[in-house]
Amino acid sequence: MIFFPAIDLKEGQCVRLVRGDMRQATVFNTDPAAQARIFMEAGCEWLHVVDLDGAVLGRPVNTDPVVSILEAVDIPVQLGGGIRDLETVAHWLNSGVRRVILGTAALHDPNLVKEACHLHPGRVAVGIDAADGFVAVEGWAELSEMKALDLALEFEDAGVAAIVYTDIDRDGVMEGLDIGAALVLAGAVSTPVIAAGGVSSMAELRELKETAEGALEGIISGRAIYDGRIDPAAAAALLRGAPS
Repeated sequence: MIFFPAIDLKEGQCVRLVRGDMRQATVFNTDPAAQARIFMEAGCEWLHVVDLDGAVLGRPVNTDPVVSILEAVDIPVQLGGGIRDLETVAHWLNSGVRRVILGTAALHDPNLVKEACHLHPGRVAVGIDAADGFVAVEGWAELSEMKALDLALEFEDAGVAAIVYTDIDRDGVMEGLDIGAALVLAGAVSTPVIAAGGVSSMAELRELKETAEGALEGIISGRAIYDGRIDPAAAAALLRGAPS
C-alpha cells in the first residue's frame, strides 16, 4: 500500500481546505517545491498534487508551482485540478507528471477519459469526489445526480490506472476515513482504488493497513500531516510494510 502526501495549491501556496470550501483555506507552506522535497526526503514514494484554483476555473492555474514541484523531486507525481481536455493531459504528462487525475471531465465527458487512457496507457486516473454517495465536480462546488459507484463502473474497461476516491464530508475535518465506503467501491471494480478524506492519526493508518491491505492501492493524507498528527516518514514506512 502506498502513502500519498497531499499538496493542495491555492494562489501558489500549499493549503488545506475544510470539506472542499475554498473560503476555509489554511496556508501551511508558501513554498510548494520545498514542501515536496520534505515529503520526498521523508521516504514518500509518490506525491498527490491538486490545483485547487484550476479545479474551480476549469483550466490550469497554479502552473508555476506545479513545475517547481516537478523540478524539485524525483519521485512520481499525480496531478489533478483543471485538466479538462486532451491537450492539457498531454501537456502535463510531457512536463513530467507521472499520472493525471480527471474528475469533472470524467463525469461530463467520459469519452475524453477513455481517449486519454488509450493515448496514454497507465497514466490517467479518475478522481471521484463524493458527498452522501453522489459525485461532486467543479472543485466540489456542484453536486451531481450520479452515484460514485456508477461513475467508477463507467470506466471498468477503459484502462484507467487508478480511481482516487475522496469523501468530501470528511475531508479536512479529521473525523477518520470512511473505510467502509472505500472498500465497497474497491470491491465493486477491478481498477485500483486510492482513498482520501479524513485520515487523522497514525493509529488510524495502522488500522487501515490491517483492514484494507490488498483492497486499496493507497491512502492520501493532507491536514493530519501538516498538523503534525501523522509523520510522513513513519506513515510511508508503515504502509509499504517496512520493519518498524
